[in-house]
Amino acid sequence: MSVCRRCRAVGLTAVAMLSLSVMTATGPAGAQSPKKPAAAASASSAGGNLIITGRNLFEDQRYEESIQTLSAALLRPNTPKQDRVEIYRLLAYNYIVLSQKEEAEAAVRGLYSIDPEFHLASNESPRFKEFFAEAKKRWEAEGKPGLVTEQVAALKPVNLKHSSPPQQQPDKEVPLSAELEDPDARAGSVVLHYRTGSQGKFEKVDARRSEGSRYRAVIPAAAVKPPLVEYYLEALDAKGLPVALRGDAAAPLRIAVPAPAQSGGLLSSPWFWTGTGAVVIGGVVAAFLLTRDSNPSSAAPTSRVIITVGQP
Repeated sequence: MSVCRRCRAVGLTAVAMLSLSVMTATGPAGAQSPKKPAAAASASSAGGNLIITGRNLFEDQRYEESIQTLSAALLRPNTPKQDRVEIYRLLAYNYIVLSQKEEAEAAVRGLYSIDPEFHLASNESPRFKEFFAEAKKRWEAEGKPGLVTEQVAALKPVNLKHSSPPQQQPDKEVPLSAELEDPDARAGSVVLHYRTGSQGKFEKVDARRSEGSRYRAVIPAAAVKPPLVEYYLEALDAKGLPVALRGDAAAPLRIAVPAPAQSGGLLSSPWFWTGTGAVVIGGVVAAFLLTRDSNPSSAAPTSRVIITVGQP
C-alpha cells in the first residue's frame, strides 16, 4: 500500500473518531387541556380520521393546526350529519379559545343550522356553554338564517381552479394564481396556507383579487427551502368558514425544491489531505528518531525515507 493510501486511511479514521451522534427529544410546549368525552367520528366517513386528528390537536392546545385540519374535514364529500356537527363544535371551541368571536359564532350557527336541537354535554366548560347559548339565541332571534332546507341544499358548489408549479429554486418566491368559480357568491376571500417541508403549522396570507374572479398570492422566498414546500388554497365565506379548498392541511399541494449542487466534501479537499499527510510525516519522523536514539551503538543510517503525499 502506498504511503498516500495510508494517509487516506488515517484521515478517514480521524474523521470517524470525530463524528458525534446527537439525539433530541421533544415534548409538549405546555400543559395540555383536559380531555373531554366527545361524539365519536364515523370511522367510515371521508373526514373521520381528520376529525380525530383535529380533536387531538385541540386537546394539545395546537388550535390553529386544529382549525386547519377540521376545515379540511368539513369539505370532504359525503360527510355524515353527525360528523359535520362535531366539526362545527370543535371549530367553535378553537375559535372561542383564540378569542375569534365572529368565527366562533359562525361555527355555532353552522352547527345549529344542521341540528337545531343540539345540546352540549352537561359537564362541558361553562365558557363554551354560555357562548353556545348566547349565539343560538341571536340566531333564533334573526329567524334561524342558514337553516338547512331544500333551497340551501341546492346551492351550487364553490370551486378553486389552480395549477401547481412542479418545482422552484431555493430562496426564490413562488407566485401562485387561482380562478374562483362561485355561482352563488358565497365566498368572501381566498387564503393561501404554506409551510416549509412537510411538518408543522401552515402560515397563511390573504390572496389578492387581481382581475375578475382570479386571485394571486406569493409564497415568500424565505419559506422555499429543500426538499419541498407544501401549500393549499382556501375560499372562505363572509364569516370565515371554508366553502372551497384546493388541497388541504391533510393533503396539501407540493412544490419540489432541489438542493444546490455540492462542489465536494471534506475528503475531496486538497487541504485536508495536505494536513493529514503532514500529521503522518511527523509520526514517521518521530518513530525514526526514537528508533535511532534507542540504538546508540548502531551505525549511522544510510537508508532514505521517501514519502509522497498526493493522488495514488
